[in-house]
Amino acid sequence: MPLYIDDLHKGEVFESGGRTVTETDVVLFVGLSGDSNPLHTDEEFAKTTPYGTRIVPGLLGLSIVAGLMHRMGVFDGTALAALGIEDWRFKAPMFFGDTLRMRMTVTGIRMTSRGDRGVVQRHFQLLNQRDEVVQEGTMNLMVKARNYGTQEGSE
Repeated sequence: MPLYIDDLHKGEVFESGGRTVTETDVVLFVGLSGDSNPLHTDEEFAKTTPYGTRIVPGLLGLSIVAGLMHRMGVFDGTALAALGIEDWRFKAPMFFGDTLRMRMTVTGIRMTSRGDRGVVQRHFQLLNQRDEVVQEGTMNLMVKARNYGTQEGSE
């Protein structure tokens, strides 16, 4: 069930199920993004790096966060606009075969002047199967209020 801005509380935590990163995921992402860095695509090259094997592109991790968020359905039908990503950090490598999950903590809520929507500040952590944080940062999202569309002057 999608949540409205009125339903959220500062400090509230949501956690997704896991998703294992596959070879196919990386191949499709590399094809779409054009990020064919040998660190992601050439196992023999990657063996010579400190990681000893290929690593998953960092931006694929950010995309997985978005997908895991959508899979939870928390803002399906109530999200109005992504407002930005702040202070996103790539803290540890992700490897092929890692199972990732997402933790989202509501860190701020404010209504807009219109009163029919608000902005929720969310801190995300992307964790691997060892509970290591591999990425984290903040994303702001504009979300409908329950009275969306009923304020004077709204459509």
